[in-house]
Amino acid sequence: MAEGRWAEREFGAAELGDVRRTRRLVKLATAMAERGSTSLPEVCEERAELQAGYRFFSNEGVRPSSMLRSHAQATIERMATESVVLAVQDTTALTYSEHPETSGLGAIAKAGQQGMLVHTTLALTPERMPLGLLEQEVWTRDALVLKKRTTRTTRPVAEKESGKWLTSLAAASRAKAHCPTTEIISVGDREADVYDLFMAERPVGVELLIRAAWNRRVVDAPQPHLWEALAAAPVVATRSVTVPRRPGVTAREATVAIHVQAVTLHPPRHRSAEHLPTVSVAAVWVIETDPPPDTEPLEWMLLTTRPVATAAQALALVDYYGCRWEIEVWHRVLKSGCKVEARQLATVRRLHRCLTIASVVAWRILYASHLARSHPDLPASVLLTTDEWQALSCRVLHTPVPPSTPPSIRTAVRWIAHLGGFIGRPSDAEPGPTTLWRGFLLLAELARLFHTLTPSLPCSTCA
Repeated sequence: MAEGRWAEREFGAAELGDVRRTRRLVKLATAMAERGSTSLPEVCEERAELQAGYRFFSNEGVRPSSMLRSHAQATIERMATESVVLAVQDTTALTYSEHPETSGLGAIAKAGQQGMLVHTTLALTPERMPLGLLEQEVWTRDALVLKKRTTRTTRPVAEKESGKWLTSLAAASRAKAHCPTTEIISVGDREADVYDLFMAERPVGVELLIRAAWNRRVVDAPQPHLWEALAAAPVVATRSVTVPRRPGVTAREATVAIHVQAVTLHPPRHRSAEHLPTVSVAAVWVIETDPPPDTEPLEWMLLTTRPVATAAQALALVDYYGCRWEIEVWHRVLKSGCKVEARQLATVRRLHRCLTIASVVAWRILYASHLARSHPDLPASVLLTTDEWQALSCRVLHTPVPPSTPPSIRTAVRWIAHLGGFIGRPSDAEPGPTTLWRGFLLLAELARLFHTLTPSLPCSTCA
């Protein structure tokens, strides 16, 4: 992503039927990352660029899946250098109730709201470095679907939204073919506790790590159900964990006990006519031993196809599941930073194309935040264009002449965060994606002004 080529790297391989469409995609991604406006006229400053942008988003030949496939290829290249990758999947709702004229929107959870559902698979390292998106499903829901919830247990998975978990697993399995030395672990929350997911075929080296939602029946165990069986299982380790702050709840430290037991799960009773096989998994139960009064104990019941023979393996899985929070951070950047819910493009199809670009832009912000933490001594040129790091240096150092070498990436990211409102007191943590997003928008303006005032230097952002 050096020298301003990040958009070319992520989208340059998109097969959109015409090379001019691919070039337009790269330009739009660059503009959206630099300007971050909710308005296409502000993203595309010139009239000709604006018209081209509207044509792009309206073009039925431009498929979001083809756009995302290019970025997924770049993601898989990054995955191939890792020993373990977590393919974290989750769903979020995008609400467009304030845009009643937008056609094609569907019902979401609350009555009277309209929007679309987005299920994304984000590839992460165990150190929480976001490598990119592997898959993204977007759909709208007819209001009648909400009334079908009472019949969800009798409908096949192909007719239910729970098929999204299988789609994500299939994407992880395809990636495995290009990452022969990488173990890929598909991670899902309680909504992913779908029996079909555990039955699905997986290549060797692709595993599941799912938080259980159902107290399923277990085979040949002293206790007949999952939670009771794990309560009787041995404690293999204890650990102190930080319970993050939530609205109205302060952060706290919790001591948890970790129980491990291999179990074989019965298929659901309501599907007895299908004669489904049992599935064997390892269960890892994380339970707080001494919660404060009037406080719900911290608890995870994790089901995994990965072997768990030692306390170290159990602790690693607990850490891996904790990484799932990063996709929630990505959702926040997508909504609060990229402001995808404020876009006005008249139809769901156009919004979907815009969402695909914004999703990758949001990943880039998250990537920059983590890169500064994990590789602080790398030169800033691995992330920023020459115009950007030189303009940033001049702005922060109050000099008209940029240094001959770029600052470290940690230094540059903190400078960018300062532009976005980060104070950087000694007690402050590293800057987060929200302040970085605001800083990147100001940096783009600085870089353009810097080039205007120093025309003798080559314009790397215009190359």
